[in-house]
Amino acid sequence: MVHPVKNIVIVGGGTAGWLTAGIIAARHRGRIPHSFTVTLVESPNTPIIGVGEGTWPTLRSTLKTMGVSETDFFRECDAAFKQGARFNRWTTGAADDGYYHPLVLPEGFARVNLVPHWLANGKGQSFCDTVCPQGVICDENLGPKSITTAEYEGAANYAYHLDAGKFAPFLQRHCCETLGVRHVLADVRQVLLAEDGDIRAIDTEQAGEIEGDLFIDCTGFRSLLLGDALGVPFKDCGDILFCDTALAVQLPYESESSPVATHTISTAQSAGWIWDIGLPSRRGIGHVYSSRHITQEEAERELRAYLGPAGADLPLRKLDIRSGHREIFWKRNCVAVGLAAGFLEPLEASAIVLVELSAKMIAEQMPACREVMDIIARRFNETTSYRWGRIIDFLKLHYVLTKRTDSAFWRDNLLPETIPDRLQDLLHLWRYQSPWFHDEFDRIEEVFPAASYQYVLYGMGFRTEVAPEALTPEAAVAMQAIRENSRQTDRLRTSLPRHRELLRKIRDYGLQPV
Repeated sequence: MVHPVKNIVIVGGGTAGWLTAGIIAARHRGRIPHSFTVTLVESPNTPIIGVGEGTWPTLRSTLKTMGVSETDFFRECDAAFKQGARFNRWTTGAADDGYYHPLVLPEGFARVNLVPHWLANGKGQSFCDTVCPQGVICDENLGPKSITTAEYEGAANYAYHLDAGKFAPFLQRHCCETLGVRHVLADVRQVLLAEDGDIRAIDTEQAGEIEGDLFIDCTGFRSLLLGDALGVPFKDCGDILFCDTALAVQLPYESESSPVATHTISTAQSAGWIWDIGLPSRRGIGHVYSSRHITQEEAERELRAYLGPAGADLPLRKLDIRSGHREIFWKRNCVAVGLAAGFLEPLEASAIVLVELSAKMIAEQMPACREVMDIIARRFNETTSYRWGRIIDFLKLHYVLTKRTDSAFWRDNLLPETIPDRLQDLLHLWRYQSPWFHDEFDRIEEVFPAASYQYVLYGMGFRTEVAPEALTPEAAVAMQAIRENSRQTDRLRTSLPRHRELLRKIRDYGLQPV
C-alpha cells in the first residue's frame, strides 16, 4: 500500500518556520487545500530569538515567488537595502584596514578572470574598486536602485537588512491570508513515534494530537523533533570557529536624517568582531566573541567603546552561540530547518539563506509518498552537509588570512589544526592560481561563488603568483572589462539616490509593482 505525502506539519515559527511554510505553500499552491495541507504549529509562549537581520539576494526571488509586495515588505519590516559587507581591521588591525565583499560579480566574470591582471597592474586601487562599482556605491551611501525601478529589480545587486522581530509576523500574515497555511498556536508536550520509528504526531496542550506525513523541525536550538525525539547528534565545530557568545544592542540614530549604511559593517576586535546593521529606524549592533579568549566584561567594554556615549547605558542582550550542525538533517519523516539544523556565527549572514535553500529543496523535491522519502532524504543530507561544510570553510577564510598577532585569538586562528583540510588545500592552490568559476566552484550546491572568495582573498592582501606570459592572451579583454567597470561606476554614482532618501520614498510612495 502506497502512503502519499500530503500533510506537512512545521513545528516552530519565527523566520525559519514561516519562511519554510511560505516557500512550500507557494510551490504547491495549486494543491492547497484539496489534496495538500501545510500546518504550522508554534508555541504562544516561546519568544522569537530575532537577531538575524542580514540576508542574501536570494531573498528577493524568494519573496517574489511567494507573491509578497516588496513595498509592503519594506514598510512593515523596517527594511533597508544591503549591498554587501565591509570588513574593518581584519587584516592588520590598523584604522585604515578595510575591504568590501560586495554582491556584484566582477565585470566580465564569465569571460575573463581579472585577478591576475589586477595583481600585475592594480596601480594601488583595491581589487573591489577595480572590478565592480559596488564598493564606491557603498562608500557614497547610495541605494542600488531608484524609486521608479520596478519591485525586485535594481541597477546593482542587493539583499536586505530587516527587523527579524517584524519579519516573522509579516510572513505569518501573508502565509495564512494568501497562501492557505493553517496556523495552530499550541505547546508541544510530546513527539509521538510510530512502531517503525517515524513521527506519527505531535501531542500539544491546546490542540491535542496533530498528525502529519512529513514533519519539519523549526523548534530552534532545542531541536525537539530531529534532535530530541529522533536522537540525531550535534556536530560541534567550535574547534574551527571560536566565537561562542554575542552581546546585542539596538542603537537609535542621532537624528531622523542620519545616513543609513547600505552594507553590513563588521569590525574586528581583540577576540571576535562587531556587526553593525543599519535599519531605517535604528542600528542593530552586536559583539560576537570567543569566551575562551576574553571575559564578558572585556567584551562589553569593547562593545561600549564602539557604541560611544550614546550607547553607554543601553541594555545588552546576551546570546550563546554553539557553532555546528546536526550530523544529518533529514531522518525518517522529519527534516530540520533553521536553528534546529545548526548555527554558525553571523559573519556572512548565512542563517536565513540556509533556511531558503533547505525549504526550496524540500518544496521542489517533495516526496510523492513515504516509500520514496528516504531517497529524497539521502539526497537532501548530501547537499545540505556539503553546504554547511563550505560555509564553515568560507567563514574560517576570514580568520586565516589575517596578519594580526596582537592577541591569542588571532594567533590561535592560524594554527593548522584549526583549519579544515579542504581549505588548506585551496589556500595552497591559490598561491599559484586564483579561484575562478571554471575551477573548484562548479557544483550546483555551492553557496559562495568563486567571486566571493576573490573579494575576501584579495581584499585581505593575499598574493597569487602571476606568470607574465599568462596575461597576454586575455590582456585586451581584461583591460576592456576594467575600463567598462570604471565607466559603470561613474554612471551609477551620478544616477543613484542616497539610501535614506530612497527608503523615505518607498515609505511614502512605494516602488513600481512588477
